[in-house]
Amino acid sequence: MTLADRTTKAVAGSPGYGTGAAVMMIATAAIVAALGFEHIGGYAPCPLCLQQRYAYYVGIPLAFLGLVALAAGQSRGAAFAFFIVSLAFLANAGLGAYHAGVEWKWWPGPASCGTVQAIGGGTGGGLLDALQKPQRIIRCDEAPWSFAGLSFAGWNAVLSLALFTLALKTAFDMAPEANAGDNSRASTT
Repeated sequence: MTLADRTTKAVAGSPGYGTGAAVMMIATAAIVAALGFEHIGGYAPCPLCLQQRYAYYVGIPLAFLGLVALAAGQSRGAAFAFFIVSLAFLANAGLGAYHAGVEWKWWPGPASCGTVQAIGGGTGGGLLDALQKPQRIIRCDEAPWSFAGLSFAGWNAVLSLALFTLALKTAFDMAPEANAGDNSRASTT
């Protein structure tokens, strides 16, 4: 049996691999969509929007590493990676809910929202060119788009909460030692 055959067999029989792969693919699709809305759709992100991308920038590579660890037979390492991914998306769900609350005027946003970012390219000519062009202020307290009553931030909170749940389920599914311990205690009682 070749290494590829053993890896395929180990991965196919591993609990949580499919869910973990779904976490990575959904997160990748979400960040690609966010970048598409920005670069193709023209929706410039505010500072809070940019902060909400950090969970994806951390979670996607960690999910990939977790899947690689599982394929290598390191289920504890894979479970740990997906546990960290779940925490990243839980924090992101909180940040998305906070941002949505700012948009709904439930509480004030941070001071960095609604200010013009640094302009110019570091040279005097770049600064003069930037001053001649109108600067667009990106505000955190105004939703530029909404669907079904939720803005980008609101949908990010919902998606991040779903990714948290899936990643946490994956982490527990990939930890056979913890599951085996739970099963043995349940059978003795």
